[in-house]
Amino acid sequence: MKRILSRTVAWVAALAVLPTVLGAQARRAPGDIARQVDMRPEFPGAQGSSNVKIMSHIPLPGMANIEIEQELSRPYAYLSAHGNGYQIINLKDPAKASVLYSWSIENPELHQGSALDGRYAKLKGRYYYVQSFEFQRTGPDASLGAIVFDVTGLPDVSKIKETARIYTPEYPAGFHSIYTYKHSDGRALLMAALPYVGPYTYIYDMEKLGGGDTTGALVGRIPRPDTVITTTASRYPGYHDFYVHYDVAGQRDLFFGAGLTGYYVFDITDIKNPKLVNRVFGTSGMDVAHTFTPDPTGRYAVTEMEYATAPLRIFDLKPDGKDYAKLVSRPIGAWTANWKSEPHNHEVRWPYVFVSGYNTGLQIFNMMDPTNPYTVGYHIPDGASTWGVDVRNADGLIVTSGYTGFWAYKMDGFDGWNGHQWGLPNISSVQDWDNGPEGVKKVQKVS
Repeated sequence: MKRILSRTVAWVAALAVLPTVLGAQARRAPGDIARQVDMRPEFPGAQGSSNVKIMSHIPLPGMANIEIEQELSRPYAYLSAHGNGYQIINLKDPAKASVLYSWSIENPELHQGSALDGRYAKLKGRYYYVQSFEFQRTGPDASLGAIVFDVTGLPDVSKIKETARIYTPEYPAGFHSIYTYKHSDGRALLMAALPYVGPYTYIYDMEKLGGGDTTGALVGRIPRPDTVITTTASRYPGYHDFYVHYDVAGQRDLFFGAGLTGYYVFDITDIKNPKLVNRVFGTSGMDVAHTFTPDPTGRYAVTEMEYATAPLRIFDLKPDGKDYAKLVSRPIGAWTANWKSEPHNHEVRWPYVFVSGYNTGLQIFNMMDPTNPYTVGYHIPDGASTWGVDVRNADGLIVTSGYTGFWAYKMDGFDGWNGHQWGLPNISSVQDWDNGPEGVKKVQKVS
């Protein structure tokens, strides 16, 4: 399916296009479902579009990010807790979701901070869950970045085993965000952000961590270019969040990093020698560059900035359609649920983007025409605040986490995602742990 994009139109900064974008939300294209408010009597105060169905809800206090396993034979979601641990949700029947397991760090009352992000990985037939931490220096474990757990034995929780604890005494304050990735060289990797004290994203070898080897697990560092402007985020030297995927056309592994003061693309095919490919910098209204997610081709990227009035901006990283630009500063489109929505995280399953917002719950928009995205569905819980979102590609199950707990949804007509159905590479945040990235013509040599 071809995308619709006029390359001859001159675009201004994202804030300038907001009136057009806001008006676009009310329109619908043929075949799309119009937005309708549907008050749910079983959830007083909640509202949503009629095409987004609530599968289940578990009230839980202060949940942060969420990660769902992708194999239907392993129906588990992991919720990071703003407390000091995580929860495992059993989704064997999505309509009857339940808490399978709860874990908290020892002596939680002494730890000041949070467990913010979690990711899973699979290697050599075993499954691992990595929980990140961000503890203050006034308590214990200030330099603890993450703990790795072997969760292969689920649903038998007695078989959950801790395999490694990752410490960074050189940069105390922990890992704000983490990401697991199957590299083209065959390795399963863990990326870890040190946004507040360290100017890098660290790269770890998951096989070594699974075996308890933390000494030799650190295998690479991705620097943040020292382009700093006067913003709230300029005092933070590292990355906030990131996304990694395989560039089929260029036969390379690309890192898309939100560096708080800008967005940066690195070639990490050789993880010991990352090379800067592209940067999005100097954009009007840029402050706290938070999340940076491209479409399956890597051309169009959805970006988020963490302040209430900021829309999600969409950038064309290849203005000529072939090569990445050295610098991009103007978005070609933008989307917002409303002017004070404050989106927090998002997942791209082109043409849909699934957004979790502090003030607007779950929102879903269509970016088939990246210059004119529009809302196709939403659900706003009573209390609204939603922190994390994830999507299971096998069946289209949508899960969110936040201050109202865990939610599971299905959207009418979205029964799963595979890029090939849209004429695109089958590439998203979901990893093919068994086979590696799609489109690798030659296995890269591990240096």
